Amino acid sequence: MQTTRYAEIRTRSTPYRALLVVLLAFVLAGLGAAHYMEVEGHHVTGMTNQIVWGLPHVFAIFLIVAASGALNVASLSSVFGQPAYRPLARFSAILSVALLFGGLSILLLDLGRPDRLIVAMTHYNFKSIFAWNIFLYVGFFVIVGVYLWLTMERRMYRFSKPAGVVALVWRLVLTTGTGSIFGFLVARESYDTAILAPLFVILSFAIGLAVLVLLLQASFTLDGRELDTALLKRLGRLLGIFVAAVFYFVLVFHLTKLYGTQYHGFERFILLDGGVYTGLFWILQIGLGNLLPLALVFAPRLQGSSRALTAACALVVAGGFAQLYVIIIGGQAYPLDIFPGYQVESSFYDGVINAYQPSAWEWLLGLGGLTAAVLAALLIVRVLPILPESLRGEASGS
Repeated sequence: MQTTRYAEIRTRSTPYRALLVVLLAFVLAGLGAAHYMEVEGHHVTGMTNQIVWGLPHVFAIFLIVAASGALNVASLSSVFGQPAYRPLARFSAILSVALLFGGLSILLLDLGRPDRLIVAMTHYNFKSIFAWNIFLYVGFFVIVGVYLWLTMERRMYRFSKPAGVVALVWRLVLTTGTGSIFGFLVARESYDTAILAPLFVILSFAIGLAVLVLLLQASFTLDGRELDTALLKRLGRLLGIFVAAVFYFVLVFHLTKLYGTQYHGFERFILLDGGVYTGLFWILQIGLGNLLPLALVFAPRLQGSSRALTAACALVVAGGFAQLYVIIIGGQAYPLDIFPGYQVESSFYDGVINAYQPSAWEWLLGLGGLTAAVLAALLIVRVLPILPESLRGEASGS
């Protein structure tokens, strides 16, 4: 079997430096937005006492979910013995850690009082899924770090498979916990279903792989390295399987809700009368985020096409973000049914669709966390031998 040679990115080209400058500018803008919101208060955002999880939370959960899915390639190599993906295992691990770092950064800076993290780390309520996630996130960093060291240290490589198994189980539990945050909220008709946990898991597979492919292509292009057509076909087919699974789980989710009479109002809101949420669902999530990528990756003439795969990955990322926006924001916009079976009338938003318009500060914070993750990944591959020097012919060995 051909031995893969790894090397750090060596390019000093103007496009590479310009990309780093742009990413750094967004990171600094995000930090500035977080500082402004902390000083002025969250009244400068679009969040209210009805919409308490705003756009930064969508960005944060998007990155956390993508972090779990980005580790898929490493799992396919170490756990399932697929040699075609072995050259990308290091990059898969680094990217997963960078994405989780970006997502948690947004959550920390959006607390309003970041120092309260000390309370979350020293006082635990084990009846809360949020307390569980503290352990899951910290454990993810440790386990993936150990896995990465084992894969890079030649003398310890034989232990990489057990570490990969632990990482696989841990990230599945982590993503299940993230989905359960919403699935356990029985007070909201938009959530309150166990299927949200596996939906988040399979969504992480699709988003994580799409982000990995985009950054892999960008890194290889900037450094003048070669990507193998056979590997692109493999990644495209794998992405298509994940996207089809996401579409299936979304279909089951809404059919389950439609089966229960008490959820008909919410389903009508999302599918027909929800305004921006309905548009995001049908156009961006289903049309551009599911159906079009499936056409791009499975069309016979486009298989192995780098441009088609890039377009499909970008659409999957956009569709996944829209899906999380509809779930998180749209779920809060629909009014609470505090007393099921009774008609409640008061002046406190009873039966009223809650309005939400994200502010520029929320956009800057979310984009700052996203670019921080990308910047961290690019800087790590700049100083460490993470990426293979070439992927030409690597896929043929499987």
